[in-house]
Amino acid sequence: MTSIGQLIKQELKRQECSVTWFAQKLSCHRTNIYDIFERDNIDMILLIRISRILHHNFLKDLSDTIDEEFKKEK
Repeated sequence: MTSIGQLIKQELKRQECSVTWFAQKLSCHRTNIYDIFERDNIDMILLIRISRILHHNFLKDLSDTIDEEFKKEK
């Protein structure tokens, strides 16, 4: 399973957005963004903020991943 930090990093890259731009939108320093990229888990409120900024539903991505894992277990 791909970590949430890597999913965010991939989406940022897909949209061709810079880390500096993303940090400004999140009102944090860009070093915090690199920290987010390394995370295996993330606060829900922060994930919702990130989803809104990037116009991408990361909650759905996680839900889909869980559904796929359940299917594999059967």
